Amino acid sequence: MRKGTEMITFTDTAREKVREYMDLSETPTLGVRVVAHRFGKHQFRYELALMMEGETKDEDVVVDQDSITVYLDPQSAEWLEGASVDFVTDTSGTGFQFNNPQAEVSWDDPLAQRVQKVIDERIAPSLAGHGGWVELLEVDGDAAVIQFGGGCQGCGMSQVTLKEGIETAILEEVPEIKRVLDNTDHESGSTPYYAR
Repeated sequence: MRKGTEMITFTDTAREKVREYMDLSETPTLGVRVVAHRFGKHQFRYELALMMEGETKDEDVVVDQDSITVYLDPQSAEWLEGASVDFVTDTSGTGFQFNNPQAEVSWDDPLAQRVQKVIDERIAPSLAGHGGWVELLEVDGDAAVIQFGGGCQGCGMSQVTLKEGIETAILEEVPEIKRVLDNTDHESGSTPYYAR
């Protein structure tokens, strides 16, 4: 195991909540394991689990966060560099919220950045409700090229979502874009929201 410094930080609220779960556990706990799963270029899913005796691994990166200890596998440590974890309650529910700079998308091309803003603000939240996501791959002339993932990859409704949702929103907000192209391999989708 190696020590990580400022690799990932937990807010006071998040530390208190983890500590509360640790104290409620009937089995003695060492801390919390955080795992990051990456999909596409900037899409992540995170897991948190209490760490019990005997569950540590030699390759673990260990981060001391005052009242808790955080355990990361090397790949998650790389993907969570500079991330912070908070515990929040809002209109969507209660839970741990990750702020990961590696999940933030920034384009040098102002046109691509405007398309990204539409995806982030208008499209991504509704797709997330179906366990899906969409990513802008590039802007090629007057076309935005996207890729679906999660519940949208292989979904029988993906083309309806593309034409009536995504393309409509992007063309409305970014008139320089005339078409949106889907570059997804829908045949390899394993958990479609609607089967084909």
